[in-house]
Amino acid sequence: MAPSAFAKIALAVKVGVWDLGCTLANQVLPLRKVGSVTPEGHPGAGGKWPEFVPPKEGDSRCSCPALNAMANHGILPHDGKNITFEEMNHKIRATYNFGPSFCFFVPNYAASMLNKTYGKDTFDLAELDLHNGIEHDASLIREDVYFEPDQSKPHVQFIKELLAEATGKDENGKALLTIQDLSRYSSKRRADARAKNPEFTLEKIHKSFGSSNASTLLTIFGGRVEDLETILLEERLPEGWESRVREVYGLTIITFNLKTVNPVEKGIDEEKYLAEKKKAEEDAAAPTTEGEASSLAK
Repeated sequence: MAPSAFAKIALAVKVGVWDLGCTLANQVLPLRKVGSVTPEGHPGAGGKWPEFVPPKEGDSRCSCPALNAMANHGILPHDGKNITFEEMNHKIRATYNFGPSFCFFVPNYAASMLNKTYGKDTFDLAELDLHNGIEHDASLIREDVYFEPDQSKPHVQFIKELLAEATGKDENGKALLTIQDLSRYSSKRRADARAKNPEFTLEKIHKSFGSSNASTLLTIFGGRVEDLETILLEERLPEGWESRVREVYGLTIITFNLKTVNPVEKGIDEEKYLAEKKKAEEDAAAPTTEGEASSLAK
């Protein structure tokens, strides 16, 4: 049953106050030690993840690589079915170190989207791909549902293009995605999808979801291309991996939006991408030397 308007407002206020408290606490509490971000007793503690087992026919998967990876490692039920919203909350918190307020809000939003009750009902991962619920057009790592109804399938070309955009480097010289890289590739995906998909839609809320999904690559995964290749293409957690968010109360909604989501969204410029694309096409078609020009004139 969908919550009433009053219940939605009450939930938003509760989560907002809770999230603010977690955000402020993170400013004064010491960071978790490297190697100890995943809690003791939880799968992945010390970087030791349960065995990776790819999904078999009949298993339920969705458009979110992070959730699929949890199922592939058996942190969520391997078949991806009959998951409680509370289970999703607590296991995402321990696996990825999203803030407790964040982990409470998202499953509640999903339950409402599916017309289910957070504290009583269950869901299959594939149900989360209700089109224009959370799933949306112009994903960075999936084809639009118009072209690929099964949103559990990673689109390899997009993923490789995205990771090739990386312009940052870590202290060891390894490739990192940056906010600017995500904005640039998001501009391309939105413009290209808008041009090719006859049923394309992207409302303001779905733009926000798109930039939020992209920003997870920078926050939880630290933008590290080497790790993201495994997460996005195999939907597997690399051995030894742990969340790059080390704050005690994890990644809060406030911090996530102010530091990453909003800057990514603000930097998206479809018109700039299209202008640069047009110029590149014109330059490629134009003669590049006097000799070539003379040859064409003949």
